[in-house]
Amino acid sequence: MLSALSGVVSGALPEPVIASLIAGLATGVGALPVLLVPRISERLQDTLLGFSAGIMLAASFFSLIIPALAEAEALYGSPLNGASAVVAALLIGAAGLWSFEYITPHLHFTDAAGRKDPVALPLIAIAITLHNIPEGLAVGVGYGAMDGSVGANLAIAIGIQNMPEGLAVAVSLIALGWQRSTALLVAFGTGLVEPIGALIGVTAVGMAATLLPWGLGIAAGAMIFVISHEIIPETHRKGHENSATTGLLVGLGGMVLISAALG
Repeated sequence: MLSALSGVVSGALPEPVIASLIAGLATGVGALPVLLVPRISERLQDTLLGFSAGIMLAASFFSLIIPALAEAEALYGSPLNGASAVVAALLIGAAGLWSFEYITPHLHFTDAAGRKDPVALPLIAIAITLHNIPEGLAVGVGYGAMDGSVGANLAIAIGIQNMPEGLAVAVSLIALGWQRSTALLVAFGTGLVEPIGALIGVTAVGMAATLLPWGLGIAAGAMIFVISHEIIPETHRKGHENSATTGLLVGLGGMVLISAALG
């Protein structure tokens, strides 16, 4: 299906950009169920936010940290050197998002009085957007440094994993009081950065291959920061710790199964 869709517009855009665009749009497709769900209670909101945290935690390791370690080991010549680079990237990602959050503290789920802020864009959307850039970069490198089938298979795998991540973005926005249609549009928007990364990757394969483990590590650090700093405290604030933890485990387990199925 991916090749068929790519063929429709292959004359206008490079195939890696098209493939990563389709994978990015899967983020919005995954958010579509929010249009069908009736009113979401506070307990269900916390359960779904916990589910989102589980998805993001699994994606941080399976989609970002593990591939980053493999790329960095090949790049720097030893597991220790590679792991050191990935750890440094993780810290940079977390520190960068902490600095951004410090400069714009209104991005919290709630304000100092404990009230939800329906206007602010939560850090979860920013983190998943950052996470999608190195994914697009990986697709571009796959097409540029390897054969097209490798890049296409990678785009399919990323697209499947992007679907629950889109749901995570939409759920977090709805929990803040955003309209469902707006939450859906933002979820689509977070995936549209992937073609940018793919274009960079396919046009500068050598440089992209060098930057890839750093980009993956930085994105993972940003996502883990959001999980610990924003999502988990929010889900435990109203006494729904058990429901939130159940949601986290279900999300984590689901992403583990998806990652295993995709190889």
